[in-house]
Amino acid sequence: MLNRLLPKRFRRDERGLAAVEFALLAPVMILLYCGMAELTLAMMAERQAAHSASVVGDLVAQTPTMDAIQMTDIFNVGTSIMKPFAAAALSVRVTSVKADAQGVPRVIWSQGNGMGVLTVGAPVQGFPANLLAVGDSVIQADMSYSFTSPIQQVVTIPLSFGQSFYFKPRRSSEVIFH
Repeated sequence: MLNRLLPKRFRRDERGLAAVEFALLAPVMILLYCGMAELTLAMMAERQAAHSASVVGDLVAQTPTMDAIQMTDIFNVGTSIMKPFAAAALSVRVTSVKADAQGVPRVIWSQGNGMGVLTVGAPVQGFPANLLAVGDSVIQADMSYSFTSPIQQVVTIPLSFGQSFYFKPRRSSEVIFH
């Protein structure tokens, strides 16, 4: 019916059609582009945080004895790995876990950087089954990271990531903390 109301010359005139199509599609395409950029940044931040926690746990596992100064230095290494992402959003905890006589994994010592420590002697929750034999020790590195997008067009709320890593002590049967 609208076709009948418009003069013939307007019905056949296609000038500006591309501009109208672009005006309709551009916001959707820009939103998709921003969304992909934000998701890519989030994935990169999660990988960087996981790498940081992995390096921290690996460095602790390479040391037969550990003290608070060495632990602070290792946590600083992990923080510096986070660049160019916000290091303040990274929390890392390193825990020495040893299987008791019944094979239950228990906390020997725990140190955290932005993350609470585990109680000494307590059983470790969520520990993988059959990872430790009786008397075996492992270093557990836990990571928590909260990513806030710098663009905040699609990902408007912070995304939280967490992961745990397990390392066998390399130069001794157990890493001692004093």
